[in-house]
Amino acid sequence: MSNSTASTAGVVRIASAHSVPQTAARLEALLQERGVLIFARIDFSADAARAGLELRPERMLIFGNPKAGTPLMQAEAVAGLDLPLKALIYEDGAGTAWIAWNDPAYIVGRHALPAALAANLAAVTPLIERAAQPNAG
Repeated sequence: MSNSTASTAGVVRIASAHSVPQTAARLEALLQERGVLIFARIDFSADAARAGLELRPERMLIFGNPKAGTPLMQAEAVAGLDLPLKALIYEDGAGTAWIAWNDPAYIVGRHALPAALAANLAAVTPLIERAAQPNAG
């Protein structure tokens, strides 16, 4: 199982060693351990099933920390379009689970924010990566 990283148009993707539900649960636990707020959980595949449609497993976590995100919105109000942060966990056609999220540098560049503010967003990247690893706690 490859845990390669791919980035396209500001989106970072990494393969997960776990299923979509397991990866989502692991990421949520890691975020909560660090005091990151979980604002919403969306199960796109369950929503599709309720509408009589099929969709491979796909979930989204919406999360953040006001102390980290607020300075971005203070610098540029429309940065709120990309906040709070989101992680999309989905299964591809081969059965591999992936986590995708917006690259912090992309968000900073998109809103012409001071480069130093990328650190406010990048702090969760190692947690996302850990959720995908086979031995992540």
